[in-house]
Amino acid sequence: MDEVVLSTWGGWTPGGQPSPPPEAGLSLDPERKLKAFLGWDGVIILDGSVNVVDLARAYLDRARVESCGQCFPCRMGTVRMSEILNRICAGRGREGDLERLEKLAVQVKDTSKCDIGQTSPRPILDLIRHFRPVFREAIRSTEPIPAGSYLSRVTAPCMNACPSHVNIPGYLEKLRFGRWDQCLELVRQDCCLPGTIGRVCVRPCEFNCRRTRLDQPISIKWLKRFAADAEIRAGVAPDRAVDRPEGEAKADRVAIVGAGPAGLACAFHLGRLGYRSTVFENLSEGGGMAAVGIPDYRLPRDILGREIKVVESLGAEIRYGVNVGVDITVEEMLKGEFKAVFVSTGAPESASMRCEGEDAGYQCFMTGIEFLRETALGRKPIEGDRMAVIGGGNVAMDCCRTAIRSGFSDVNLIYRRTRAEMPADPVEIEEAKEEGIKFHYLVQPVEVLAKEGRVTGLKCIRMELGEPDESGRRRPVPVEGSEFTIEADAVVPAIGQVCVVDCVLPPEEYELTRWNTLQVDQITGQSKKPLVFGGGDCITGPATLIAALAAGKRAAKYIARQLETGKAEPDEADLMDGLINRLGVFLAREKMPFQGRTKRAEVEALPPEERIKSFDEVEEGLGPAAALNEADRCLRCYRIVLAAV
Repeated sequence: MDEVVLSTWGGWTPGGQPSPPPEAGLSLDPERKLKAFLGWDGVIILDGSVNVVDLARAYLDRARVESCGQCFPCRMGTVRMSEILNRICAGRGREGDLERLEKLAVQVKDTSKCDIGQTSPRPILDLIRHFRPVFREAIRSTEPIPAGSYLSRVTAPCMNACPSHVNIPGYLEKLRFGRWDQCLELVRQDCCLPGTIGRVCVRPCEFNCRRTRLDQPISIKWLKRFAADAEIRAGVAPDRAVDRPEGEAKADRVAIVGAGPAGLACAFHLGRLGYRSTVFENLSEGGGMAAVGIPDYRLPRDILGREIKVVESLGAEIRYGVNVGVDITVEEMLKGEFKAVFVSTGAPESASMRCEGEDAGYQCFMTGIEFLRETALGRKPIEGDRMAVIGGGNVAMDCCRTAIRSGFSDVNLIYRRTRAEMPADPVEIEEAKEEGIKFHYLVQPVEVLAKEGRVTGLKCIRMELGEPDESGRRRPVPVEGSEFTIEADAVVPAIGQVCVVDCVLPPEEYELTRWNTLQVDQITGQSKKPLVFGGGDCITGPATLIAALAAGKRAAKYIARQLETGKAEPDEADLMDGLINRLGVFLAREKMPFQGRTKRAEVEALPPEERIKSFDEVEEGLGPAAALNEADRCLRCYRIVLAAV
């Protein structure tokens, strides 16, 4: 284990965590250990050769740039502290500089309104407290201090929780001043489907919002939707929504397999880098599961369709009805006009229930994915009055609510754990209950019942919770002798999704996992074949829409790097993000100082008795006044980190 020269980490935040040891992840990669790490909660120094004065200078140089300038102490104080430290490092220190520096740091920390000002002085004060003689000697010396090598990043609890690291405090700040256009410009740097994500994101950012430690999280998702809807209301055409890259398009063209979220994101960000792409999609429309797996009452197709047109405006061509692996292969793409391929086939198939009768071919037995897909394409795949849906995720909720809108009057959800373990969005669960869905907890299907080849019901057994399994949730255990039957005209399992990347990439030529996902570099998305990249569910298994967008964004960067330099090595920004993820940003035990409690903005939903009559969008969105007030609740919890390498 590396020797710790100094560690004050965790000493500033009330209720914070103890100082992490070096093995907790203070390295960019296995071959590059850090010499020092400064951040919002203190200092960790692992190498005695680090010049702490120059370390402080580098940190303050970044802090002065990030200060928003809206409150005087931070705006002027960070500039003045940076000037003092730069002068000392240049060999022009003055008597009293250390006292002035310390006094300014305390004033900025105690009087600033946002976390840039409140947290940036903390590591500086720690360094002064522990290395005062070193600072005094630097002030007396006339010899310049050589500048060290440093990396810095800006994060926030919400940004860190978002897979794509969207600059959430930044775009909320734009909204606070009514600039929805600048807000969208900032969002689209990391999220190319703001109107879509603004409706259906599972919002990890909100669960990591520091206001949860004070009152209620900010309605980040709804504010993103507000900005996207404002663009539509303003009449901005899709081809005018983003700036096109300057100059001529680059000659190299990239093929993308799948027009789902990951594929669209890759095409979008390649377009912004000047590369044209061709997207091959098996369905007759783009969006993947976002189009045919999320019902219109949650995500109207015209919203998604408009955002696909924005992607196309940057030079992406989408060829629909093409079955890659049958109509054309990846190898044929590379031998033809394409210089690289991005594979984003998703996870379009359903997992097995391992239940008797599910493979018997009974009428009105249909997987959840197929049921939602067929309904989205305008067909009514199954009919009846009573439906049993098996599962506890968002797909199961969508199946239940779609069934109600499709004419089923008695819809039962069967879940083998309790409400506390359900992975579905709590909002989806509550709205499903409002619409009359019946929930059966601690129940597991045993057999699909049928008569004359048609479903008649579902034989089930009651469960009780035992010890936690590999997911961390308590394992359901059958209760002997508790079998019972739920009568049903249709049975729809929605318990998980399966990847089919082997239909596109021959397993003998690529490295596939036992879950049939493609093995790639976790940062770059590059496979064992340098010109073939992958991202989204076909890499991670079924995940979130925002995670797929993040994968497509990253892949676009590294595809461009591979084409331009011949190497797609992880860059230092992504390595720093990985380090920050390992350390953690949101502190669930943090004790927030009282700053005035406010209520979170909520959107209005159509009454249950009205919304079940059609597939019209359920939530109405925030109005302008509510959106601006909600954006004003942001505490601007930016954190600056600096690493000496």
